[in-house]
Amino acid sequence: MIINTASVAGYEGQIGQAAYAASKAGVIGLTKALALELAAHGITVNTIPPGMIDTPMLRRAEAEGNIGKLDQIAPRVIPIGRAGTPEDIAATCGFLCSDEAGFITGQVVGVNGGMVL
Repeated sequence: MIINTASVAGYEGQIGQAAYAASKAGVIGLTKALALELAAHGITVNTIPPGMIDTPMLRRAEAEGNIGKLDQIAPRVIPIGRAGTPEDIAATCGFLCSDEAGFITGQVVGVNGGMVL
């Protein structure tokens, strides 16, 4: 199995981040194409485009003033009401690597608290 990491920016775009958004959209396209090519070999290919995940990168953006205070904006933009955690992403990867996910391929599995997709 192959699991790629994209971003919600690959779906929505992002102000000031055209190259980043385009590259993440490319990861999604690559995932779908590889899933078709590798399925006959028993290889699944999926991508996870994380939403707002509480990471050092996000906290740096907060500190630089590129986003508002995370604890204030997350409840407004994420239906679940909080930012995700790296563990949320890891749990999804774990599932996609399991035998139970053996029939899932070519999918974009949004881990975003209901934010997009």
